[in-house]
Amino acid sequence: MTSSATVTATAVRSQALSAPAPVRWALGASQAIAPEFAAWLGERLFFTPPRHPLPAGADQLLRRGRRFSLRVEGREVTGWRWGRGPLVYLMHGWGGSGGRLAAFVPPLVEEGHAVVAFDAPGHGGSRLEMSSMPEFARALLAVTDLCGPAHAVIAHSLGAAATGYAVSQGLRPERLVLLSPPADLAAFLAPFARALRLRPEIMARLQARSEARLHFDFSHLDLRRMAPARPLPLLVVHDRDDRTVPFEDGAAVAESWGGQLLETSGMGHGGVIRDPHVVRAVLAFVVGEEPQTAPVPLTEESGLEWSLFHPDSRW
Repeated sequence: MTSSATVTATAVRSQALSAPAPVRWALGASQAIAPEFAAWLGERLFFTPPRHPLPAGADQLLRRGRRFSLRVEGREVTGWRWGRGPLVYLMHGWGGSGGRLAAFVPPLVEEGHAVVAFDAPGHGGSRLEMSSMPEFARALLAVTDLCGPAHAVIAHSLGAAATGYAVSQGLRPERLVLLSPPADLAAFLAPFARALRLRPEIMARLQARSEARLHFDFSHLDLRRMAPARPLPLLVVHDRDDRTVPFEDGAAVAESWGGQLLETSGMGHGGVIRDPHVVRAVLAFVVGEEPQTAPVPLTEESGLEWSLFHPDSRW
């Protein structure tokens, strides 16, 4: 079985090597003569998301939703709302957009729920610029302040980590679904440095720049430590064959939060957000029922969202 460390390192290596050769050369050459520039460039490489296409039919679904917008920390956030009833929020992952979890919208609306989705800062239709987990979380908190209290949040990948952080900052959904959640985003820093041969002093500068810009401490990236004191009904769905965020991460999050773990196989990282059996299991949990059976696995990982560190479409 592939170890968690190997999965993480492979994902980070893909992210690092996706940059054009001149960018990698400039990053390496500037470490000795211009360390602040090297930290600046490394920060942009680390925090700039890719752009992934919407799933088939998602654009039509977005057009049928009631569009809204708001500003969060000076940046415009666009969202959509469907249906009436208890509010369910959808939180996409790194490089995704508001339509990424489109498969959940029709069944939730048919079940008598209102559904809200939005593009996180730097994602979807917004201007391509740096983004991060705390900015995802702040956008989610702002959207819930605008639209109303959350009955449930369904979140994928980096969006799952951001939702956990939002919970630690006061978000109080009645039910929570985390799909393919990473246990600790800080685990990506060391392999990122190794892949680009960044010196420790450059990584220290990169981290200091980021923490000052985001008003956020990197020691708060561990989702396992964000569990609320009062248990929150939680369902974690994670695939055994996830090549981006290892299955062990989801299992650890479920254990630390006291939640249920629904294990799948053959779907990979992105398959869990579109598989009809997963959708039905999540719907059952959101309406207060218990998932009865494990989903039927997919045969391939087509349309994979490569989460935090697969930005091949960035350049």
